[in-house]
Amino acid sequence: MRTKVVKELPPGKGNPRNSEGSFLKLEDGTILFAYSKYIGDNHRDDAYAAVACLYSHDNGESFGNEKILFSPEEHKAKNLMSQTLLRLPDKSIALFYMVRYGFHDLRLHIRKSFDEGVTFKEATCCIPYPGYYVTNNDRVVVLSNNRLIIPAAYHRCLHSDYDDWTSFDGKGMTRFFISDDYGETFRESRGYGVLNSGTSKTGLQEPGVIEIEDGHLLCYCRTDQGCQYLSHSYDFGESWTSFNQSLFFAPTSPMSMKRIDSKTIISVYNPLPISPIVNEGGSWGRTPLIGALSNDNGSSFTKFFMIED
Repeated sequence: MRTKVVKELPPGKGNPRNSEGSFLKLEDGTILFAYSKYIGDNHRDDAYAAVACLYSHDNGESFGNEKILFSPEEHKAKNLMSQTLLRLPDKSIALFYMVRYGFHDLRLHIRKSFDEGVTFKEATCCIPYPGYYVTNNDRVVVLSNNRLIIPAAYHRCLHSDYDDWTSFDGKGMTRFFISDDYGETFRESRGYGVLNSGTSKTGLQEPGVIEIEDGHLLCYCRTDQGCQYLSHSYDFGESWTSFNQSLFFAPTSPMSMKRIDSKTIISVYNPLPISPIVNEGGSWGRTPLIGALSNDNGSSFTKFFMIED
């Protein structure tokens, strides 16, 4: 499989980071890409960032100039990041993004559009109670029964200084939030996940979900244990099996899985062993980037290819 770069959004003066994006094809064929645009001189996760977007009118061969959709000031927040664009069963477009107030409160919000993204309704919070809940970009999923499910990693706040990184507990616990009314309301599932390892400093971080078949879901999480950890649900996300090691050997970096067709699933991740340029440019071992294809509905992944070396 051949890959090519059609657009780069490199950091620069006054724009130290562009990251965490999500794509959606509109009814007229236009591709909308929403992402986290950092503004200022700080690229840390808690620095100032807004929701920006780009459009492609040639099926992804090129993308135009960016524009800002929403800014932190609209929420009186520190930043907005980690977008998911999703077509909902009611034909609306949902834009999800995290709203960060501090290490005591980071939660996913939703805005809906009924005019193909020209305008969006006011944002509402998807998580019913305060806490630091990390939901990566492009992680919200619509299931075969029209249920929406949000995977999130819950991190405790360790002291009362909500702006101090020492207040952040890196050990994540996986939670799932469910909507059966097209994103109008959400509730927490009965099941949740923990990593039962005394050596782990990360716990379960940055979870993602894919539906393997009707009602059977797979959740994957990054860890510091040398691989992604996996869990299964057989009741549309209400309950979950224990998280266990997988054959997706990886550093502490997130993975993404998407369905291509009824039988084919693609996984994209950073493999182990770690590249010799592990620390070049602060990569944290997140290189190279590979894809793997499964033609048996996720039972095995055998077709590997390089995306970026």
